[in-house]
Amino acid sequence: MSDQSYLAWPFLEDSHRSLAREVSDWAAARFEADGFYDHADVDADCAAIRAALGEAGIVRNAVPAAFGGIHERLDVRSLCLIREHLAYRSGLADFVFAMQGLGSGAISLFGSSDQQQAWLPGTGTGKLCAAFALTEPDAGSDVAAISTRAELDGDHYAISGEKTFISNGGIADFYVVFARTGEADGARGLSAIIVPATTPGLEVVERIETIAPHPLARLRFDKCRVPVTHRIGEGGSGFRIAMGTLDVFRSTVGAAALGFARRALDEATARARRRNLFGAPLADLPGVQTQLAEMAMDIDAAALLIYRAAWTKDQGAARVTREAAMAKLYATEAAQRAIDTAVQIFGGLGVTKGSVPEALYREIRALRIYEGASEVQKLVIARTHLAETTP
Repeated sequence: MSDQSYLAWPFLEDSHRSLAREVSDWAAARFEADGFYDHADVDADCAAIRAALGEAGIVRNAVPAAFGGIHERLDVRSLCLIREHLAYRSGLADFVFAMQGLGSGAISLFGSSDQQQAWLPGTGTGKLCAAFALTEPDAGSDVAAISTRAELDGDHYAISGEKTFISNGGIADFYVVFARTGEADGARGLSAIIVPATTPGLEVVERIETIAPHPLARLRFDKCRVPVTHRIGEGGSGFRIAMGTLDVFRSTVGAAALGFARRALDEATARARRRNLFGAPLADLPGVQTQLAEMAMDIDAAALLIYRAAWTKDQGAARVTREAAMAKLYATEAAQRAIDTAVQIFGGLGVTKGSVPEALYREIRALRIYEGASEVQKLVIARTHLAETTP
């Protein structure tokens, strides 16, 4: 990563700067130039990367210190820096780390001590694979529309319904499942429940292939029985838990996009310097200089929004809904623009399978959708703004 001057910004501390260098060096050594390719067996690659992240101690940042982590509570700036530097080298490595954090995030933030002790130490070492099961065929951005039901049956819940586009689906050891438990209508009638992957009645119906190689699946629950003690928090608190978890991890999606964008700028800059057109390097053309300038400006603006949101959360803010939405929205949209520009500068090579710009182009697209599509982020920002301003 050529430009690391942002590490001197006051949003970050010396421990963050050391972490950034550590992760950057680790990722460069492990993936070299081919981190976006050779994923013939995605499941096996995810397992290998997760084990390596665990051995390096990097994934410890995804759980609290009391359960083997680094920080007393999740440090959002650390999560962002790790995702940024992993994404620069490998989209799959970023995915693996992100899902260890998001998949167990509800337990870290809202779980009981017994639940945390049962699931977090293994997650922090990479021995357990975590998943966050929220999306359904007819309920994505509209969480209140979830129809999967968890009905009380003695001291157990019997869960029935479907989830789809579940990251780590089919390879996870446990899922945090959001289901309707009936305390009230809409958002107030949802609960978060930990479901071990081996629970009878849980079936992986379909593995979903996407343009970037990540393990995704459609899950079916058929009277899948889990103890009531697996419910996280109070009954009916699922919506609050989901939003609180996304509040922490949404900024990190922007950080992953930032890593992709930085790689795009570095690749485009190198290409513009070595490629000659009409007897001179592309980099001498005013049009190309304008493109590079716009990429660099977008990257700095995205970084400022991301680390503003992360710093605000780390300072103890109860919610950073507006800040995280801005960070996620701007960074993912800006990264899409930067990567498209890199493809254009590369010309035909930019759309050739096996080139870094082509891989980045496939990697970035999903980030504008998951954990709240760009259009939803605009609604969140507008509604927060309206609620905070005087008529």
